[in-house]
Amino acid sequence: METINQQGPAKQVDNLKKIKMSPVRMAGMLFCLTAAGAFGIEDMVSMSGPGLTIAMLIIFAIIWAHPISQIVSELSAIMPSEGGIYVWVKEALGEFWGFCTGWWGVLNTYLGLSVYVVLVADYASKFIPALQQPVMRFTVELLIVVLFVALNLKGLTDVAWVNTVFSILILVAFAVVTVVGFANWNYNPVEPFTPDGQSWVDSLGGSICIVIWMYCGYESISNMGGEIENPEVIPKGFRLVMPIIALSYILPTLAGLVSIGHWDEWGTDGLGYGDVLTQCLGYGWGVGFLAVAILSQLALFNAYIASGSRAFFVIADDNLMPKFLTRTSKKTGLPVLSILLLGVFTTITMNFNFDTLMVMTGPLMMIVYVNLFITLIVIRKKYPVEERNCWYIKGPKIKIWLYACVPMFITLVATLVNGTQFFLLGLIWLFTAVLFYILFKTTCGGLYKDDPEKYPINLRTRLAKGDVTRIGVYVFAFGLYCLLGAVFLPWYEGSWGPEYYADYYGADHLIGNFWLMIKICRVSGICSTIAGLILLFLGKKYDPSK
Repeated sequence: METINQQGPAKQVDNLKKIKMSPVRMAGMLFCLTAAGAFGIEDMVSMSGPGLTIAMLIIFAIIWAHPISQIVSELSAIMPSEGGIYVWVKEALGEFWGFCTGWWGVLNTYLGLSVYVVLVADYASKFIPALQQPVMRFTVELLIVVLFVALNLKGLTDVAWVNTVFSILILVAFAVVTVVGFANWNYNPVEPFTPDGQSWVDSLGGSICIVIWMYCGYESISNMGGEIENPEVIPKGFRLVMPIIALSYILPTLAGLVSIGHWDEWGTDGLGYGDVLTQCLGYGWGVGFLAVAILSQLALFNAYIASGSRAFFVIADDNLMPKFLTRTSKKTGLPVLSILLLGVFTTITMNFNFDTLMVMTGPLMMIVYVNLFITLIVIRKKYPVEERNCWYIKGPKIKIWLYACVPMFITLVATLVNGTQFFLLGLIWLFTAVLFYILFKTTCGGLYKDDPEKYPINLRTRLAKGDVTRIGVYVFAFGLYCLLGAVFLPWYEGSWGPEYYADYYGADHLIGNFWLMIKICRVSGICSTIAGLILLFLGKKYDPSK
């Protein structure tokens, strides 16, 4: 099942169809997985102020987006594997952590995919009042799901071509916004730097998760790595697309601020990039830009169907999920069942609103990145670059440590400052990985089923040897993080949080009761820390890894 490919083990699934990608088509796929326009930045402007927004877009392109794209490029080169990040973490940290990371990544895709369908309907309803009716809205959303599931069933080549065309149209539209905006310069784009009366900590906390969301998704291309015949195209695609992504955010935002101003009225439901064309050129131009906004979300939706449908496939091939998820079409070599399941799941979750979906998926994305950064360090030790014959990040060791540690620190901070409801609900989703690992490992067999000598199990627990200790580490760390949140969040939000959550969500709702959420974090932290210590003791005594 595993072969040595470019000095690293690559997970190859033989019944998947191989395709060859050009750097341009790869860049188009990456653009649609990670950007597809500056939509979403509008909320940053009003929450954090125009000056800080521009600064964050520039700084995070350097300290967040660039390191992650480089890390993904290196790991894709040494292990060009279907289900990429799952395979990378499994190779670096073992079966348990590989499953957890794969589970979080796929769950993030499955829950978050409907975000793009919801946004399409939201944008279109501004000009088509009939879409405000639930039946009509659901019908349009369902047609979108069916259309792009059908496109993905034709293969990655067609998906890549469609997204390349979408990318060109989106870039042209934002280029027009940039030119028109700068030609109508009336305001200072960086005044005020932050909203009056708001500290820089509050201003940064309001937008840090948005800017991370804008500069994320780079690892998703790895889920299709086993189908790409020439994996060296991934670093080439990143080199082409990274400057384009950053400029497609920074320049239109600057152009919008200098031309229409009124930064405090910006937002997805307020002023935005389309208003630059509406106010400067006329209503018809604004309608045309709305069509591009819809294309943007469709491009993201199309790309993430391709990515998300491959991840469970590879985990199941390792006997860590039901085997039927590995079925492919004999005619096309595509994971048809996985693509269809993703379409069905999207049809169900698109009934949630945008805010609910973002609260559910944000922490999953964050923890996946933490494991990605750790994996880079471990893989570097396991497969020294001097012994490789493939692409890797050039530079001294301190550069590699900075590439891993700076984004990791940003990730951990972001999970704390984005809100108590974000923190609490995220913890619930994160804990599901342990539960489902135990379920699937004991019922499907895991790696032991294919190679019992290399991956022995503890006959008492039916888990891999050492898993009690690994689960203990996870539960203990989970508890400490809960306690950290229980201490930090009252300091960060205590002066205004109780009133805000009660007004926004309703006092009778769980996440409308600030102090109840803090109590849950505190109790969960104490219980998890104690349980983790007990598991560590039992693991050391009764379940050694060797």
